[in-house]
Amino acid sequence: MHRCMSTLRDTQSAGFSPSAARQLAGGNRKFPHQLTFNRTDVVEFRVRSAEHMSISGIQDKISLKLVRGQLEPTETNGEYILKPVPTADIPHFKDDVPANEHVIMQIASQIFGIATPPNALVLFADGELAYVIKRFDRRNGRKIGQEDFCQLSNRSEETAGKNYKYDGSYEEVGRILEHFCKAYPVEIEKLFIRIVFNYVFSNGDAHLKNFSLFRSDFGDYVLTPAYDVLCTSLHFPNEARTALEMFDTFETESFRQNAFYRCPDFVKLAECYGIKPDRAEKALQRFASGQSAAADLVNRSFLSPDAREDVLHRLQDRQRAIAD
Repeated sequence: MHRCMSTLRDTQSAGFSPSAARQLAGGNRKFPHQLTFNRTDVVEFRVRSAEHMSISGIQDKISLKLVRGQLEPTETNGEYILKPVPTADIPHFKDDVPANEHVIMQIASQIFGIATPPNALVLFADGELAYVIKRFDRRNGRKIGQEDFCQLSNRSEETAGKNYKYDGSYEEVGRILEHFCKAYPVEIEKLFIRIVFNYVFSNGDAHLKNFSLFRSDFGDYVLTPAYDVLCTSLHFPNEARTALEMFDTFETESFRQNAFYRCPDFVKLAECYGIKPDRAEKALQRFASGQSAAADLVNRSFLSPDAREDVLHRLQDRQRAIAD
């Protein structure tokens, strides 16, 4: 048996299960699990097309298009984003970055019901792993109106300095959502789940640019699928536990006593969001009931053995933090 390089479930042949391939391809097109080029080609392509690429960030990610059953780099109208092992300096488990993002995104969707774009691991021609994710900012071949929470709050490096992405709180994120989203009572619970998820799975980079709204089929603004979600502390063990402060101008008694966020902090955040206490409690309980299934996916992942052990240790630590 093989592991599906998307869902991590058992499959009869190498690559993807038929259903995963259909989801990735968006129909009956074939979706390859092996590329015809290598990571060095990605770096070269990114350098050549830097002026034309619309994907931001320091990672060596490029846009791809599915053409006759093969994924090809493209400067325009890309359907997928490819993220190889970064060339940037990563202190720990650098080669595990693609597998890290892949398994955490699969846990988000499979176990906690968080909307994510179809995503998978693929192999370069030389066998090295890379992460690929289907773009969600296209619909019927046309770009969808989308804005991240920095844009929605008029933050930029010019207006707020170099740390503008981190200059805010999760309490404020809720207010931004309420201001722009008519379906706030529904979307705020989704946002709350994502914030708790980022904490439990040690994603210390859930900043303002990693939350976005886009237009739904009905023309109103809703949360986009989750993206850039991974266990960042696997690679940066000394980073802060959260990208943003929890609250604007106050600390809970629990935080003053412990110096890290625990269950009472998330209960208070839910109160700030207007989420009923029983709904917040139910949401938090999901992370206790889903821990075993999450650990199983980590153990089935393409992470190296030492990286798996590290991620599981962090999961247990964060789970204890929100347990009571």
